[in-house]
Amino acid sequence: MTRTVLGIIGGSGLYDMRLAGSREEHVATPWGEPSGALRLGALAGVDVVFLARHGNGHRLSPSDINYRANIDALKRVGVTDIISFSACGSLREDLSPGFFVLVDQFIDRTTSRASSFFGAGFVAHVSMAHPVCPKLADALETSARALSIPHRRGGVYLAMEGPQFSSFAESTLYRTWGCDVIGMTNMPEAKLAREAELPYASVAMVTDFDCWHPGHAHVEVATVIQALRQNAENAAQLLEYAAPLLGPERRPSPLGIERTLDTALITAPEARDPALVAKLDAVAGRVLKGAAP
Repeated sequence: MTRTVLGIIGGSGLYDMRLAGSREEHVATPWGEPSGALRLGALAGVDVVFLARHGNGHRLSPSDINYRANIDALKRVGVTDIISFSACGSLREDLSPGFFVLVDQFIDRTTSRASSFFGAGFVAHVSMAHPVCPKLADALETSARALSIPHRRGGVYLAMEGPQFSSFAESTLYRTWGCDVIGMTNMPEAKLAREAELPYASVAMVTDFDCWHPGHAHVEVATVIQALRQNAENAAQLLEYAAPLLGPERRPSPLGIERTLDTALITAPEARDPALVAKLDAVAGRVLKGAAP
């Protein structure tokens, strides 16, 4: 077995993690700068790499985050699995502030973000039918139950562009689509993790009811920040419990995510753009070794 290196992407309110032997590492990527330095350490005996999605002090809006650089940087330092934490609004009466939704599906409504490592000169198509790794979700569910954290296993996350919150018409529409929570950051993050062959799970931490709710017609930042504080504490406890369930000896994803690219590459080796191939050294290095230029 290989060892687990758990990547944690912390969203709004989760800018720091208590890690044993913590050290910072600045990682350069061919896709530009990640959101900030990676923090490497250990949690309950498991190797962990933490990245603050919005940067220190929440400098980056959801549309300004370099998602490709973030996933590449995590892959480059040896991360084997990713757990993502993000603040979200609720689209369901029974998902009140403080609930953790262990998302298993996404609808992507973002419009201005680079959503793939591949493109002109090197085409690949990965399956996103089941975007969340059940091994990670199992550990998170077990932990939430043991800690009595209000949670639900399974849910549809609507990813909107932002940075503005929804209109009432949008919020109402998304409810008719069967969406459960709404946020701004899990896409294209989940897509890029799959292209990088990294099992991914999302913990959507409810901070408020979206504006569909008659008692919450306006989403206010002050209300969100208050909920973020409690959610962040619960998130830290959740990770401390879940980490030993996942490691230190790593079990592969039951979905075979570690070999996603085996059946995804379309462009013939001799036709691939050498410049793009070079940029994929971390993300797709496993399948590119020995391939023709």
